[in-house]
Amino acid sequence: MIRYWRLLVIQIRSSTLLAMQYRLDFVLDGIIEIFWAVAAIVPLFVVFAARSSVAGWSFGESLLVVGWFTVLMGLLEGAINPSLTNVVEHIRKGTLDFVLLKPADAQFLVCTARFQPWRAINLVTAMVLFIYAFRLIGHPPTALQVLASLALLVASSAMLFSLGILTVSAAFYVVRIDNLSQLFVSIFDAARWPSAVFRGALRMVFTFVVPLALMTTYPAQALLGKLPPSMFAFSFLVAIVFVVASRAIWLRSIAKYTSAGG
Repeated sequence: MIRYWRLLVIQIRSSTLLAMQYRLDFVLDGIIEIFWAVAAIVPLFVVFAARSSVAGWSFGESLLVVGWFTVLMGLLEGAINPSLTNVVEHIRKGTLDFVLLKPADAQFLVCTARFQPWRAINLVTAMVLFIYAFRLIGHPPTALQVLASLALLVASSAMLFSLGILTVSAAFYVVRIDNLSQLFVSIFDAARWPSAVFRGALRMVFTFVVPLALMTTYPAQALLGKLPPSMFAFSFLVAIVFVVASRAIWLRSIAKYTSAGG
C-alpha cells in the first residue's frame, strides 16, 4: 500500500508540474471551473423561486446534493476522465504495452495516469455550498453524520471509478468510445437532483444501473441524519459489486489486447 501511495503522489506531482508549465492556462482553467460550479446551482434557484420544496426536499437540503455532485464532478473531470482518455489513446495506438510492462498493477496505473489539478477548486466550492446549505437549514450536522457522509463519499468514489473502468474497457472492443464517455457525463449530470425527483423506471435506473442516487442523494441524507442504516449498508454492497465487476471485466479486456507489434 505504501508503494502505491508513493506512486499516486508521483503521478499527481507530475500532472501538476505539467499543468503549471502554462500558468495563464492554469489560472484560466481555475476561473472556468468556478463559473461551471456556480452554473450548476442556477437550476435550483430557478425551481425553488416558484416553490418551497421539491419532492420533499427544501432548497437547503437540495444544496447538499449539489455539494456532493460538485465534489464527484471534480473527481470525474479531474482524475477519472483524463486518465482513462489517456489509456484509450494507448489502446488505439497499440502502445498499452508501456503500461502493462511496468512493475505495478495496470488498472492502478491507468486510473492515475493523468490529473487536472485545477479541478480541486470543486472541493472549495462544495464546502461553500455545504456551509450555505446548513445556514439555510438552521443547524449544523453532528460529527457522526459527517463521518457517515464521508464514508459514503468513499463508496461513491469507488463506484465512479468502477463506472469509468467499465466505460474504458469498451475501447478494447470498439474503435471509439467518445460518444459513450460523453453519454455517461451527460447522465451523471442528473445526479445534481435528489433521487426523489425521479419516478418509476428512471428512479430504478439511477439507483441500480447507474447508481446516481447512491453517489449524491444518500451522502446528503446522511448529512441530514435521514439515511436508514439499511441504505447505508446497501451503498457499500453496491460499491463492492461495481468494484468486483469492473475488475473482472478489466482483466478479461486486457486478455484480449494485442499490441502494435502483435
